[in-house]
Amino acid sequence: MLTILQLPALNDNYIYLLHDPVSGETATVDPAVAGPVLDVLEQKGWRLTTILNTHHHSDHVGGNLELKQKTGCTIIAPLSDQNRIPGIDRGVVDGDVITLGKHAARVISTPGHTSGHVVYYFAGDNTLFCGDTLFVMGCGRLFEGTAKQMWHSLQKLKALPASTQIYCAHEYTQANGRFALTVEPDNRQLQHRMAVVNQLRANRLPTVPSTIEQELATNPFFREDSLELRETIKMVNKKPVEVFAEVRRLKDNF
Repeated sequence: MLTILQLPALNDNYIYLLHDPVSGETATVDPAVAGPVLDVLEQKGWRLTTILNTHHHSDHVGGNLELKQKTGCTIIAPLSDQNRIPGIDRGVVDGDVITLGKHAARVISTPGHTSGHVVYYFAGDNTLFCGDTLFVMGCGRLFEGTAKQMWHSLQKLKALPASTQIYCAHEYTQANGRFALTVEPDNRQLQHRMAVVNQLRANRLPTVPSTIEQELATNPFFREDSLELRETIKMVNKKPVEVFAEVRRLKDNF
């Protein structure tokens, strides 16, 4: 199995380090800054071989060039963002496969938050690194894409195995959960989950990773078929994508 380390950075970012103990290869996902990554590499005696970027925002690629300069690593990122991501060596598109030792990840295109956003799904390790497409009880803002694009992107992730571990790039869970309760106040699983989340955050512990199963039960952006949610926002007979768009609009103004 991959060794996965979660490194807090900036105000609420998570940088991930993935290490294959067999091959010795190590990747980092969305390095906002280089310092925490370099510190752990030195502590562990690991050599960084790969950077995986999900999208071009500076709080996901800010450490690229320093890490590349100091380690000689290869930077893998969305092909469509090759002019917006510093140091990119290999551009990937939907369906491409990247490897870390014998661990393989499928690239899934997920436009919405940005036009070129991708996620990395390691089926054999049951893990998804989803950047800013999917959050715990939330999803990314629509900076460059449309609600329809983001809805289609999230449908791809909803279809992954329920036990898939979700490693998103921000600790937004508490605020996301507070919003979720406004559109589905009687969701018992959501109520229970928020109690757990509040306890974790009170102890300054991460709420990430989540699972697809947990998100199906509590994430309003996965629950456009919920009758309670539809009734609350007065969209009982609307199409799922329209319900999603309204939930996203409400969250933007929350």
